This record gives sequence, C-alpha cells and structure tokens, in this order.
Amino acid sequence: MSRRRMLDRVACGFGSLALAGMSPSTQAGTGQNPLSALNTHHPARAKRIIFLFMQGGPSHVDSFDYKPRLMQSHQKEVDILGYRFNNFRKNTKQVMMKPLWEFQRHGQCGHGVSSLFPETAKHVDKLCFIHSMHTEGVAHGPSTLFLHTGSVNTVRPSVGSWVSYGLGTENANMPSFVTICPTARMGGPQNYGNAFLPAVHQGTPIGKAEQAVKDAQIKDIVNQRLSPSEQLRRFELLQRINRTQVAQRQATDAMMANLNAFELAFRMQATAPELMDLKGESEATLKLYGIDEKETDDYGRQCLMARKMAEAGVRYIQVNYSDNDGGNPKWDQHSNMPQHAKHARAVDKPIAGLLSDLEARGLLEDTLIWWGGEFGRTPFSQNNNGRDHNPFGFTVWLAGGGVQPGIRYGATDEYGYMASENKVHMHDLHATILHLMGLNHERLTFRHAGRDYRLTDVYGEVVKGILA
Repeated sequence: MSRRRMLDRVACGFGSLALAGMSPSTQAGTGQNPLSALNTHHPARAKRIIFLFMQGGPSHVDSFDYKPRLMQSHQKEVDILGYRFNNFRKNTKQVMMKPLWEFQRHGQCGHGVSSLFPETAKHVDKLCFIHSMHTEGVAHGPSTLFLHTGSVNTVRPSVGSWVSYGLGTENANMPSFVTICPTARMGGPQNYGNAFLPAVHQGTPIGKAEQAVKDAQIKDIVNQRLSPSEQLRRFELLQRINRTQVAQRQATDAMMANLNAFELAFRMQATAPELMDLKGESEATLKLYGIDEKETDDYGRQCLMARKMAEAGVRYIQVNYSDNDGGNPKWDQHSNMPQHAKHARAVDKPIAGLLSDLEARGLLEDTLIWWGGEFGRTPFSQNNNGRDHNPFGFTVWLAGGGVQPGIRYGATDEYGYMASENKVHMHDLHATILHLMGLNHERLTFRHAGRDYRLTDVYGEVVKGILA
C-alpha cells in the first residue's frame, strides 16, 4: 500500500484524533467546558434521572391510591371543603365516584394497584410510592410550570437545568439535559428552559409532542455531503473566527452559548446518531418496550431512547406523555374517565420494560426514576363520569437511585382528596431529588438580580423517610 493510499484510508481516524482533542478541558476559547462533570455536595445515590412526565393529571384514586371509604361512598353526597369556585358557594357537597378499575395487591409489599397498570404492578417491590403530594396551582399551566421550575408566576430555571448547572454531564459528546417530545403548551420551553442560568444548561428537545417519536430526530446530526476530515477543517475555521470575535469584544452569555453549542453539536455527531437509532437493539428488547405494537410503539421508543441516553451518561432525561387529546392534555378527563384506560395502555408496558431493562443492566441502582403528573384528580365526579383537577393530594412514585423500594410514604384522607399524613410539597420532592443526586438544595444557588435563587426558593425539606 502506498503512503498516499494509507493516508486516504485512515483519514477518518485523524478526524477522530482531532475530535478527541476537543475534550471537556478545552472549550469555546475559555479553556473549560461549562458542562464538565462537577463534584457533589455529598455522596450521591443517583448519577442520573429519568422523569416520566404524565401531563394532565392521572387519577391517583383510580391507579395507585386505594380508598375503601370511596368505594362505600359511591354516588353519595359528601360534604367536602370547597374546591375551585365552590369556595364561593354555600353547598360544598360533592357526589363521590368510586374507582372505575379494580384494585389488587401485588408483590411482597402487597401494595394495591388498579388494573389500569398491570405491567407496572409487577414491579411494585421496586417502587417507592409517595401518596401525600400537594402542589401549587389548580390549572395545568401553573401547576406544570411549578412542577418543572418551582414557580408559577416568574421565569425560573427548570429542574433539569439546575441538575445540569450543579453536576454537568458524564459524557462530553452529549448534553447534560434532554427532553424527548415536549409539548409547546402549558409553559412550553420554560419547562426545559435555563432562565437566568447560563444558556448552556438549557434542555435539548428531541422532537415534539405532536410528532411520532420514530420521526423525532436531531436535525443535521449526520452530514451526508462532507467527509469527517472536511467537516473538521470547516468547523475549526468557524471556531477560530468565533474566538477572534470573543477576544475583540466583551463576550455575552448568548455569544458563549452559541460557541459552546457549536462545539457540543460537533461532538454529538460521534454519539447521538447511535442513541437515536434503535435498529441495533435485539428483538427481545424491542418487545420488552412494546415497540412495533400499535398502542405502545410511540412511548416505548421514548423509554428505550431514555435508557440509551442514561447509559451514555446524560444526567437528566425527561420522557413526555403530553400531547393533546381532543384539545386537552392527556390524562385530563373531566367528563370521560374511561379514557384513562387508553393512556395507561400506551405507557404501562414501556415503563415496566424500562424498569426491567435498567435493572438487568445494573443501571437502576444509580438511576432515579420519577413518575408523575402536575397534580391528581378529585374523588368526586364531574360531568357524571369525569374528575376535576386536584392539587391538594395525589401520588407520584420513585424507583432506584437511593430510595427505599416497596414502600408507601404518606397518605391522603379517607376519600383521597387531601394530603393528610406526612405531607410532601413539590418543593420537598425537588429537595429530595437533588439530595439523591448529591446536591444540597440550599447550597445549589445562583445569584441573579441581587439575590441568590434556588430551585426550592426558600422552602423545601428532604423527605428522609423514603431514603434507603
């Protein structure tokens, strides 16, 4: 082989060497990568988070929070504290509606789960149920914003952005925060926005809620026209020009964010295409997630992509089940609760598959899974066979990442309406999630407009009763 032919054959290798040189230690003219992995405040139990967001408010009393008194009170009027506009009415009696699905006990822990979630029920011994959640806001927009940012009335950084700011990324070729198929409604980009944190910590959206996941790609992640060596040559020229501009003027956050984005985007070409491509997965794995099955294909692809990203070192991955259902967010059944069955079928098998897959790969131990919506639903009926929003008491569950498996924490009242025992506010949940990631929520601050801000504002207590 001639020297010329040998150099031609290994050109891609030279490109890889140059790419490796653009490691986390060299970045955007600053000498540092703002997403480099950082030290924790205390030993972390979890390295990454997968948030399974159920937008619209799944009904806890129809799924994971069994209430015998509610069964006994079906179609009876009960005097309930005024809710929403009922505060201004004299009559606060509401007609109770029993769960539409049968509950059974599962696992060694004997936790009751309804027939809505038969596959998730097989994993109850891994799950930590918090039955005493309460939050701010009675409408989807405010409550969704509060879940993601800890605020309903000001623009604040999202949970994923705070995690990115506090910990950076484990993989220099990927963002630290990714959200899969987010909705443009109910807060939209604010739900994965960085607000006043450096722009590099904004979440990277993949696809959108109205789009099938198999069509959700990162645009131009693969260049079909240019060789790796030519891409590298052009990219280095562009960044030299950019660094010259930075040196000649005072760099703004937006300018540095663009430079960082260019470099991260270039590095992502080495990793992201494989993470987005599910063709290399075995038939058994695809079946585990319900891929290529009509009802579960879309969310199954999201969950499998989340597993691949967790395995690749992405810190915070949000998997959204949030597109519209007849004009409303999914799980938002004000007049047709039986529709819950359709949505449960879409997510149940993929979620169970994700839990099984993570456990089999040894990833569940240091990956925190968070399942939940922005609020729950009322135990009384609305429009005959629907349920209204309920921010006063609802259920979320956690798994892996340092939480006690197979336990119930807290409780709602005998009807499932109000959190009544060991109440957990959304600020408390945020504090606990950060704690499991090795971050002290009181120390994770950013100075903006003359004061130190944090995800939990001036509130929040770590829920020690759920820690392993």
